Amino acid sequence: MEQIHGGDSNSGGGSSRNDEIVATRASRFDTLPEDCISKVISHTSPRDACVVASVSKTVKSAAQSDLVWEMFLPSEYSSLVVARSANLLSKKEIFLSLANDSVLIEDGKKSFWLEKASGKKCFMLSAMELSIIWGDAPAYWQWITVPESKFEKVAELRNVCWFEIQGKISCGMLSKGTHYSVYVVYKTAYGRSYGFDSVPVEAGVGFVGKEATKKSVFLESGMDSRSGFGYSGISHAAVSRAFRMRRPWLRVPREEEEEEVEGERERGRNVEGPKERVDGWSEVELGRFFIDNGGCDEIEISLMETQNGNWKSGLIIQGIEIRPV
Repeated sequence: MEQIHGGDSNSGGGSSRNDEIVATRASRFDTLPEDCISKVISHTSPRDACVVASVSKTVKSAAQSDLVWEMFLPSEYSSLVVARSANLLSKKEIFLSLANDSVLIEDGKKSFWLEKASGKKCFMLSAMELSIIWGDAPAYWQWITVPESKFEKVAELRNVCWFEIQGKISCGMLSKGTHYSVYVVYKTAYGRSYGFDSVPVEAGVGFVGKEATKKSVFLESGMDSRSGFGYSGISHAAVSRAFRMRRPWLRVPREEEEEEVEGERERGRNVEGPKERVDGWSEVELGRFFIDNGGCDEIEISLMETQNGNWKSGLIIQGIEIRPV
């Protein structure tokens, strides 16, 4: 194996020597048969295949071959691009089609796409695919159409005090050896959203049959005008409960009150809050999991707020998204 010798950093000799070595190795790689080069590249990733294509014309041809890009496609890709494949001339174009735009599957209740850099599978479970408590009762939830959604229908929360959403996805649908993050994707109805601004919601993610990993998240941010507190991912639900339960003749000492508020602030600083997406929706990370090469049946996801008993309204749920970390 060649040794890399460092040069004088002041003269730039080290950089020049390294460039020469890279060029030498590239030229040697270039002398291999094209199908051999393709075989090597197919064991990397889509990102690597695009980078190595700049080495030479021979390597570029090998890196763009169907042999390489078919390895980056899921085995079921042909059924996913039936409607699109007529004008696609190569496996790379099929890959890019699935990476640049999601495909609706399972009667339009899920969407599927590939992460462009790694080729890992990504999914969104539509609101129609989720189990929403009271979701079939028009007084509590209504199903509406919004043009910016991937799906035909989204769920709009009208008014509930018991907020609970659950979803599942088969482990077999996901990429092996991959760390995934789970997000709820939603909007708030302008001027009609309330009940979530100072209340943490419990999220759970885990394998069916095993204890889920749970965390608290906030679905709204901003100013809680009723309490006068500024809110930036800080929970003060316990303070609100204390205020609601206080008797007119019972005065909590100011020092204790301040300690309680500060305690809630400290506990809430690391609570996950909403982030705006480029597509105009908001998302909050609910949890993470790892798909190994062993056996697992399903991933179970939950989102609920059932403890405070306050009424909530105005969320528009598009679905739950599962994508590589």
